Amino acid sequence: MKLQHGFLVIDKPSGLTSHGVVAQIRRRFATKRVGHAGTLDPMATGVLVIGINNGTKFLQYIMEGEKRYLATVQLGVATSTDDKEGEVITRQDASQITDLQIEDALQKFVGVMRQVPSSVSAIKIAGKRAYELVRKGESVDIPAREVNIKSLTINGILRNEGVEVSIDVTCSAGTYIRAIARDLGRDLGVGGNLIALRRIAAYPFEINVADTPENAGLLPLTETISKILPIRHMKDDEIAKIKHGQQIPQSDFSGPGVAVNDLGEAIAIIKNTSTVAQPTTVLNP
Repeated sequence: MKLQHGFLVIDKPSGLTSHGVVAQIRRRFATKRVGHAGTLDPMATGVLVIGINNGTKFLQYIMEGEKRYLATVQLGVATSTDDKEGEVITRQDASQITDLQIEDALQKFVGVMRQVPSSVSAIKIAGKRAYELVRKGESVDIPAREVNIKSLTINGILRNEGVEVSIDVTCSAGTYIRAIARDLGRDLGVGGNLIALRRIAAYPFEINVADTPENAGLLPLTETISKILPIRHMKDDEIAKIKHGQQIPQSDFSGPGVAVNDLGEAIAIIKNTSTVAQPTTVLNP
């Protein structure tokens, strides 16, 4: 039976880990070669891109794309995890914070900035995930990293027992929405945490093409990856060289690209050097 290669766009339900989705897809497609293009926390919902077989070789390029989220921040409550899943550290009255103060504080996050990720992130410290160290009671010191928040708008501010701010965020890969919630609360002097998160886009995929892990259809590899990387159609002699890891004439694009045969099948990821092009990854059929 010929292997299936490509991508699934999952609308991840709340309560399920990203690894849990991967496990479901492995069973569904009877293959171990399954991965995802960027973790969503268990409480979060929305776009989770899954690679199947050769599709896994391209997940890093999807990870690098911009993301869009709908999120809700609760002001007045700070937690150990910067979201509603953690233990409450402080609780303060946020009712005196005005809408204008919230708007002004949020606008300071727009643009290129240095952000300290949440301490319970999946970032590795000395080979261990930060959240694993925190669960063991160890303190972690994660250095700030550069992120780009391209747009941040307020969809609504709800004032009942507390203050809940609904926001729409478009940002670079590696941006932590929990950190925005934490830092917004800190800047306003009342603490804050994330109580809802939905990823509605992970370039080039949007939520309208996503489906459940059980029903999501397999998107063909070459057609899908052409939205992210340039395609180079190869001659038979070039294909033979590529399959053996040999060099070929330079491509007319500078970054990585996809070499395809006359059937439109992806056979390798290629990249230019100073004088030639060569495969960085040769794909198995």
